[in-house]
Amino acid sequence: MSQPGFWDNQDIAKSVVSKVSALKAFIDPVVDAEKKIVDMSELLEIALEESDQQILNDIEQDIGVLEKKCGQIELTGLLSGQDDMRNCFFSIHAGAGGTESCDWVSMLLRMYTRFFQQNKFSYEELDMTPGEEAGLRSVMLKVSGPFSFGKLSCESGVHRLVRISPFDANKRRHTSFAAVDVMPEYEDDVAVEIDDKDLRIDFFRAGGAGGQHVNKTSSAVRITHFPSGIVTQCQNDRSQHRNKAEAMKMLKGKLYMLEQQKRDSELAKLYGNKGEIAWGNQIRSYVLQPYQLVKDHRTDFQTGNVEAVLDGDIEDFIDSYLQYRAEKKHKQNK
Repeated sequence: MSQPGFWDNQDIAKSVVSKVSALKAFIDPVVDAEKKIVDMSELLEIALEESDQQILNDIEQDIGVLEKKCGQIELTGLLSGQDDMRNCFFSIHAGAGGTESCDWVSMLLRMYTRFFQQNKFSYEELDMTPGEEAGLRSVMLKVSGPFSFGKLSCESGVHRLVRISPFDANKRRHTSFAAVDVMPEYEDDVAVEIDDKDLRIDFFRAGGAGGQHVNKTSSAVRITHFPSGIVTQCQNDRSQHRNKAEAMKMLKGKLYMLEQQKRDSELAKLYGNKGEIAWGNQIRSYVLQPYQLVKDHRTDFQTGNVEAVLDGDIEDFIDSYLQYRAEKKHKQNK
C-alpha cells in the first residue's frame, strides 16, 4: 500500500485494502489483549505491594472484560476457511406460504440489514423482486466487511416463521418459509473458465420505484449459463457495464462453489442444495405464537427474546454454529 502508484488502479487497491482490514480484524484484538495482560500484571504487582483493595477490585472487573474479549478472539479463529475473509453475495427467497412468505422475506431483510449495521458491514442492493401483494419475492445484496462471508455462511438455509397472520381476517396462525443463500465474492484470484458460447446475456429495464433513469433504459442484466443452468442478474447500477460485471462475479462464484462441492463433501453440505423451501428443511424457527422462541435446529441454541433477534441480534446464533461446525469437523478428523 505504501508503493507509489498504489491507488492508480482503484479496483485492485480496494481489494488490497479489504484484505488488510480482514487481517487486522484477526491481529489487532490479539495484540490489544496481550498489551492489556502485561499492563494488568504490572498493576497487580503494585496493588499487592501497597495492599490497595480498590485497584484489586478494578483489576478483577478488567479480567472479566478481558475474558469476554478472549472468547471473541477464539470465535474469530474459527473463521479460518479459505473464503471466510471474503465479501459475499447474500440473497433471500420466499418459499411456501404465498404472501406470508413474501412478508417474511421483508422481515428477514430488516433483521439482516440491522445486523450488518451492528457489525459495520456495508451492503448494496443488486436485485429485488416485489411480492404480488406485499413484501418481497426475492432480494440480492452485496455485503462487504471483514469475515462477512464467514459469518453469514452460518445463516445459509431455510428459515421458518410461525405467527398470527396480519393478512388473515380470521387471525389464524400461519407458517411461512424463506431461504437464505450466501456465496463468496471472487475477483480474478480464482480460476474459473467461462466460455462465451455457454452464456446468454439479456438486458432489460430495471424494476422497482427507481427514479428518472431506472425504468427508462435497459440497464439491468441477466446472465444464463447453459451447462449449469445457473442464472444471475443485477439491476442496481445505472451502468449496464457495471451491472454485467457484478452478474459475472456472481456467476463465477457459483460455478467455483459447484467445483468445490464436487471435491469436498463438507462444502457440499454447507453450500449445497437446501432442498425445498418448505416444512422439514428449516435450519431455524422463529415462533411468535402461541409462545415466543427462536431456535436453531442444527445447534439447539435458542432464545425467548424474539424481538431482539428480529432487530438483528443474531451474533449468538452465528457463534454457536461456528463452534458446532468446528466440533463436527474435529470429530470427523479423528
